Amino acid sequence: MKAIIFPGQGSQFIGMGKDLYDGNEEAKSMFLLANKILGYDITDVMFNGTVDDLKKTDITQPAIFIHSCVNFFQNKVNDISAFSGHSLGEFSAVTCSGSLSFEEGLELVLIRARAMQNACENNDSTMAAILALSDDEVNTVCEDIENVVPANYNCPGQIVISGSKEGIQKACEEFNQKGGKAIPLPVGGGFHSPYMEPARVELEEAVNKAKIKIPIAPIYQNYDAKGYIDPDKIRSNLVSQLTSPVRWTQSVNNMIEDNILNFIECGPGRVLQGLVKKINRELDVSSL
Repeated sequence: MKAIIFPGQGSQFIGMGKDLYDGNEEAKSMFLLANKILGYDITDVMFNGTVDDLKKTDITQPAIFIHSCVNFFQNKVNDISAFSGHSLGEFSAVTCSGSLSFEEGLELVLIRARAMQNACENNDSTMAAILALSDDEVNTVCEDIENVVPANYNCPGQIVISGSKEGIQKACEEFNQKGGKAIPLPVGGGFHSPYMEPARVELEEAVNKAKIKIPIAPIYQNYDAKGYIDPDKIRSNLVSQLTSPVRWTQSVNNMIEDNILNFIECGPGRVLQGLVKKINRELDVSSL
């Protein structure tokens, strides 16, 4: 049994999607439709922009979503047992599973990206990667420091924390003292934390209006790492993930328990393949 998994922010690169755009008219038409929906030429930024341009949240998220969806629909994969995505990638998973149309999925991603960017500008928050410590060790430190929470459970020994700049600095010092390695991240703000509450409220309004349908296979969602086909649960979890941690390790382990041993990454980069292998080296991983 196989799962299709979709990357999140950080997987972008200049030139992403150009091969798909040039590959055939069907793919090209999806890129052109995306330009129309967004109201600007995102393909020009993806193919010819600067690294700094592509790092902007309101550019990065639509760009990765477009690349992932075009790639998936061009490859026409059969016999899929599950879908899942990391953070932003969950919107790609919901769209490619048939729960959302490409147009509506992209519109939601744009609303999400802009809302997150606005939330970042209105608070003094950031993130840091914590390496070489267990989930429990990271959780304990976060519980003891005000305004710091786990944000991404990426794989054993790799957790991202989110919170106030002051809190993150204090947490990093403590993790280093415990023998871990704390790496401050150059991000716009504290994603997947209470600092994203204004963005969550804005996204909720848009998601509640979206026409979400039953997917062709369960979607293992970030909020609680479980697989869902119920449109109402999918809708709720899409919103809740903005202020909750991405439970990627738990999602992969739950898929393994459901006898899914083949993971195919669909989108720019190969970040998720590496994370899946660190969760379980016996799994079969590849990319479209």
